[in-house]
Amino acid sequence: MFATGVTIVTARSAQGELIGLTASSFNSVSLTPPLVLWSLARNAASLAVFSAGSHYAINVLGACQKPLAERFATRGIDRWTDVEHTAGVSGAPLLQGAIATFECFNRSRYEEGDHVIFVGEVERCTHNAGASPLLYHGGRFYTEHPL
Repeated sequence: MFATGVTIVTARSAQGELIGLTASSFNSVSLTPPLVLWSLARNAASLAVFSAGSHYAINVLGACQKPLAERFATRGIDRWTDVEHTAGVSGAPLLQGAIATFECFNRSRYEEGDHVIFVGEVERCTHNAGASPLLYHGGRFYTEHPL
């Protein structure tokens, strides 16, 4: 019952393969140094790539990007077909239309329960001021409604 933003975490494998997954487990950790965290299930197929890689990007999705969130949460498909992206400074894919991006050095990992918590040191970030976020709550997607 906790509303969250929606992100797609992206990376490039050592062989150059694009990796990405939808994650709502994203949070700020520290301002000095700038650290963020996200978590990934231990049984995720992409765990080895994220664990071994030196960098990844966290793409915060906007209200109009629900189909992209659903695509990157679906197993057994090519998630990258027709997805517009550019390479960040470390090579991690940055998704076109994301309302914010965090390009991170893979600083540390903690195995807790059935997940691995990744702590990333933010090397570069961008955002689109005034953009509406995509939200997730109770198994459904929402957009913001100002109070």
